[in-house]
Amino acid sequence: MKSLSLSAEQASLALEKTAESTLVIRLLGKWQLRRDLPSANLVERELSATPALRRVTFDASQLSGWDSSLVSFIANLSEWCRTRGIADDRSGLPAGLRRLLELAEAVPETKGARGEASKGSFLQRIGDASLGYGLSVGEFMAFLGDLSIAFGKFARGKARYRGVDLFEAIQQCGANAVGIVTLISFLVGVILAFMGAVQLSQFGAAIYVADLVGIGMVREMGAMMTAVIMAGRTGAAFAAKLGTMKVTQEIDALTTMGISPLEFLVLPRVLALVLMMPLLCLYADFVGILGGAFVGVSMLDLAARSYFQETISTLTFTNLLGGLFKATVYGALIAVAGCLRGFQCGNSSSAVGDATTQAVVTSIVMVVVACGIFAVVFNVLKI
Repeated sequence: MKSLSLSAEQASLALEKTAESTLVIRLLGKWQLRRDLPSANLVERELSATPALRRVTFDASQLSGWDSSLVSFIANLSEWCRTRGIADDRSGLPAGLRRLLELAEAVPETKGARGEASKGSFLQRIGDASLGYGLSVGEFMAFLGDLSIAFGKFARGKARYRGVDLFEAIQQCGANAVGIVTLISFLVGVILAFMGAVQLSQFGAAIYVADLVGIGMVREMGAMMTAVIMAGRTGAAFAAKLGTMKVTQEIDALTTMGISPLEFLVLPRVLALVLMMPLLCLYADFVGILGGAFVGVSMLDLAARSYFQETISTLTFTNLLGGLFKATVYGALIAVAGCLRGFQCGNSSSAVGDATTQAVVTSIVMVVVACGIFAVVFNVLKI
């Protein structure tokens, strides 16, 4: 008999070979998770070293306690035996342990549940990736279509959602985001002013820092930086909350009750972000101009009156309206991306984190792509 014991008080096992090509595994001590446990690899190596073995039995007469750790040990060992054509006799195990093993084996393992790496040619992997992207685009278009139907019901006054949810989302997307928008926008204005001052001061044109900061904030940076902030703050929050609701089957419960999840959950969030983004963008523009004025007055010795007069003279209503329109589109993209990733979340806690990460990445990519498209269109239209 070969003993693989760790200590007298801890879980241990002993192996004994019989003349009938049988290996007897004696389980001793307390098999509990908080203790150091023997590994099934020890038994597997013993079985591999004796190819003549055809049967494995268990002796639990000296087992003083057990929990799920022993269930996992026996299950792994039984699977190893089945793959090699070795019969395992569980009659020597406690009745409760045998029932748990039978219950665990009653439902077959889902194919691919262990995340085994797919094997295929390079072209096959490219094809699979292409099909995956195609399916993602299809899911996005289907989600966008369903959301459009929900907005149609909202326009007719037939959408089913709670007003309190809409006002709560407005507060989260608007008032609660003012602090971080203030900080980032002021710093962006300061950075733009520094960048312009380094070059313009060489030509005695420091006053044109006001033009640079004003146009930069109103046309591009105000909407862009607000969108990035909201993508990392609000878009991620949408995905996390909806993903958690999917994991806890709250979305399935709404569907069972005949309530559209898109109307009840997505519609208020999209409305709130679309309504608040232009206001936040307008506020970001103002704070960014103040940041540029701080640099111009304190470091370039410009008069505050002259700085603001130059800013007002260079800005046009078209610039302001274009920035607000961009912010509105960015808000819609962020809200749709966050809600979509939340609905696509898996059924585990780790999937919620993955959905949140995907929501932020998708939102920022969509905002940057939209910004590039706007730049081309505005240039063509001479705006």
